[in-house]
Amino acid sequence: MGWSKEWEDTYRTGSHLSIWPWSDMVSYVMRYCRPFPPGFKVLELGCGAGANIPFFLKMNIDYYAIEGSATIVERLIDTYPSLESKIAVGDFTKEIPFEEQFDLVIDRASLTTNRTKDITASIDILKTKMKANAKFIGIDWYSTDHSEFQKGEQAEDFYTRAGYKTGEFADIGRVHFSDKEHLLQLFSSFEIVLMEQKLIKKEVPADEKVSATWNFVAELKETNEKGVSV
Repeated sequence: MGWSKEWEDTYRTGSHLSIWPWSDMVSYVMRYCRPFPPGFKVLELGCGAGANIPFFLKMNIDYYAIEGSATIVERLIDTYPSLESKIAVGDFTKEIPFEEQFDLVIDRASLTTNRTKDITASIDILKTKMKANAKFIGIDWYSTDHSEFQKGEQAEDFYTRAGYKTGEFADIGRVHFSDKEHLLQLFSSFEIVLMEQKLIKKEVPADEKVSATWNFVAELKETNEKGVSV
């Protein structure tokens, strides 16, 4: 499964080009990851148009990313030539093409474009690339309380939906939703430091849509050299 061709098409046509750091990501990193000692390394999954890059560079954090869209990676390297060897085109459900061990992994709704099987595979790979007690911060992972959950067609598993023709998920392929128990299972090798669900409903003008997402911080338990919890 892995990388969705729909996202390459989306970036090629100039859609979803968010360029400002996500405020929740900034808040969570500052609240749960400081201090940042020299050599502190962060890996971003699915960096998109690079919204979070200026924040990490400003904090003198050693930034790496893996992104499936060759189009958007080319643009990012043009903008940040110093990151040429640190932003890779790839499928993070199959490999992380860096030798480094990371203090922090961040994901703003990138793993959520995959089925459960591939999310689990990616997390297993990440555990081999994270230092003991490293943190994973997930922002805006879609909740099963989201009104769009019931509107999609079930794909390979209960939590994965597809077939959206209208709305925010139109023509982007698969969308993965989670409830609390599912997130706890996905990150069973981690200690959950914080888990918050955001529910947003427009009142004026009123509509029936409910946007529901998860933000969470998970800390990797001590591991051996193969990334297996001990």
